[in-house]
Amino acid sequence: MQGDNMRLTTTLASVTFALAVICGLAFAGKGITHLLDDGAVCVQTDFWGNSAFADDLPIAKGVEASSSATRLCQENPTGAQRAAGLGGELPWLLFGSLALLLFSQLLKSVVARGPFTEEVARRLSALGWLVAIGTPLAGLFVGWSNSWLAESMAPVTGSGPEVDGPMVLVLAGLTALIMGKIMREGVRMREDLEGTI
Repeated sequence: MQGDNMRLTTTLASVTFALAVICGLAFAGKGITHLLDDGAVCVQTDFWGNSAFADDLPIAKGVEASSSATRLCQENPTGAQRAAGLGGELPWLLFGSLALLLFSQLLKSVVARGPFTEEVARRLSALGWLVAIGTPLAGLFVGWSNSWLAESMAPVTGSGPEVDGPMVLVLAGLTALIMGKIMREGVRMREDLEGTI
């Protein structure tokens, strides 16, 4: 039974590492293709969603708005608009790649040394810090990029930067931090007990 669990953990570590690499490649590929692309840059905004005057939007030159005024596209974007378009897409790919990589390393440590070791507790804490801090940072960066891009296309949107993304992940990060601390204390107590026997 324990052999089956170790094989499953090893397989899961390999799959998460592969997913981390895929996310990393998607991050690099999306960045390169987006910077080399000379097409339109678009942004979704809910600010005008309830407006009855979609045809009278104060949009900038070269901007096309959808009929519901929730999608704005700039035909000839500036470099700053193109960078803001990237800022609305890339942070979550980078965050996902790093989180999957740390999770894969955590699982490899479990397979190599067992689940209740100082190394596993340390890796669990590192993953917890990344998720707890990285989630709001990535969400704020995406929200700010989208807000600035919308503001550059329709200058009076005034919606301000928002935090975008699954903020419930912060709870998962905090849980991993707490579990890492509990595991570290358990490892210390076990070592103390083994020293007295």
